[in-house]
Amino acid sequence: MVSLALEKVLVSSHPFSRVAKKVVDGRRISREEAIQLYESNDLISIAALGEYARQVKAGPGREKYVYYIHNMHLNPTNFCAETCRFCSYANPDDRARAYRWSTDKVLEEAHKGAATGISEIHMVGGLHPSCDLRYYEEVLRRIKSELPHIHMKALTAVEIDYLSRLAGTNHEETLSRLKAAGLGSMPGGGAEIFNEAVRARMKVKKTPPATWLSIHGTAHKLGLKTNATMLTGIGESAADKVDHMLVLREQQDLTGGFMCFIPLKCYYEGTDIRPEVQEPTGYDLLKDVAISRMLLDNFPHIKAYWIQLGEKLAQVALSFGADDMDGTIREEKITHAAGTSTPLQLAKEQMEFLIASAGYVPVERDTLYNIVRVGSETGKTALEPAAASAPALRA
Repeated sequence: MVSLALEKVLVSSHPFSRVAKKVVDGRRISREEAIQLYESNDLISIAALGEYARQVKAGPGREKYVYYIHNMHLNPTNFCAETCRFCSYANPDDRARAYRWSTDKVLEEAHKGAATGISEIHMVGGLHPSCDLRYYEEVLRRIKSELPHIHMKALTAVEIDYLSRLAGTNHEETLSRLKAAGLGSMPGGGAEIFNEAVRARMKVKKTPPATWLSIHGTAHKLGLKTNATMLTGIGESAADKVDHMLVLREQQDLTGGFMCFIPLKCYYEGTDIRPEVQEPTGYDLLKDVAISRMLLDNFPHIKAYWIQLGEKLAQVALSFGADDMDGTIREEKITHAAGTSTPLQLAKEQMEFLIASAGYVPVERDTLYNIVRVGSETGKTALEPAAASAPALRA
């Protein structure tokens, strides 16, 4: 349904009228049109466009659905052989902070999460030479053996690339072995921003963009669904962000396995980059959500990652095109190491309250967006038939 705000944008005299007509007609917006949106601070119109695009993507009867998952994060090591300038989590020079968990320790933490009823473990970490392919195969096998009901979303493309180099295997063999051990899907971290000049200034030497994309394409070919990210606040331009998303859109056209896009922002505590970059404003972060929802028309979901945005801005982002709040999360470390003050975790009831109080229907999902439970706009939940699932992923 076209809102009153969107009707105003559709008027031929409005600067966004051409973009609005494309969004309503289901046609792709161009690079130039996306940049035009970034250069404007007409948030009401941008929100109307993002919200309409979200409703269309959601499908009939699910226009108000906002997804979340009951999950935990596991970070087996914070030692990284290839630390970037913007990273406060992994630092090979700070030996006092460095850690590397044994497989027993990983299992101990996994069981703590399982005791709270989680359905997913999100496992990522640094690049530690002793956390090699065999290490992660053992971790995955033991978790799947002892906790077979928990989905393992683990290992970024950067980690897959590093494990392959340590083992002397190609990416397909590495992913095949990890999948056989229990890998269920991959997170989208490590993409950062694809612009080479920005990456050079930030000393991002790990996993070039073409390699990151190839690894995700290979994962899709093997039947593994993945996510994709974009990191802002590291000196990128609006055009850099648009180009990043266009490359992701092209990859999705080819292999079709991305489930969700997650716009991220940089936190600067513990880094030396703050004087030379501009921190994203709330306007910027909301534009990232809305414009990504329009530009990434072949991505099923856009995430308002509450850990980074904060609970209130994440609620606002739902009316800009986001349809996912991520998860309840237990002991997130990476963003908190860089200075965010958001809670380490949220109870399911609090997550549902945040979604419902923003005017949407909270929907508990599994990792692959199959519906576990549908709530109401009051935050009270009710069961939906177990066979129900989110709209099918487009190839």
